[in-house]
Amino acid sequence: MPGMKSNETMDYLIERVRTVLGDDPRVSEKTMFGGLTFLLDGHILVGCKKDGRVLLSVGKEHYAEALERPGAAPMVHGGRQMTGFVWVEPDAIEDDDDLNAWVAAAYRWVSQMPTDDPKKKAAAKKAPAQGPNPKRSRASA
Repeated sequence: MPGMKSNETMDYLIERVRTVLGDDPRVSEKTMFGGLTFLLDGHILVGCKKDGRVLLSVGKEHYAEALERPGAAPMVHGGRQMTGFVWVEPDAIEDDDDLNAWVAAAYRWVSQMPTDDPKKKAAAKKAPAQGPNPKRSRASA
């Protein structure tokens, strides 16, 4: 995993997640959040950390339900709680059936999202803002 510091715990977790996900061609891997993250159609699905935790995308509508499960905690990034994502502690996914259940749930939720096209996002960021020019609107009023 070039560019990412790894350890045995994370390497083992990554292999376990790869086994769960199989050979789905819609799944890709990307270094994010200090670990390796699996993306489904460009959306975060599951991320593996060096401490053995996983980050799972559960969607805003399933967030409260996911937090009720053992070992789940909110994701906080930059001091802000990221609704729709949960961290799951290593003890809660030590058993392969538990890891499978978490990944399967995230997969169900993420697979309902439209395919993410990073090229469209980049183009949208570069495009000038749409809508009326505030200065022009005031001048014509």
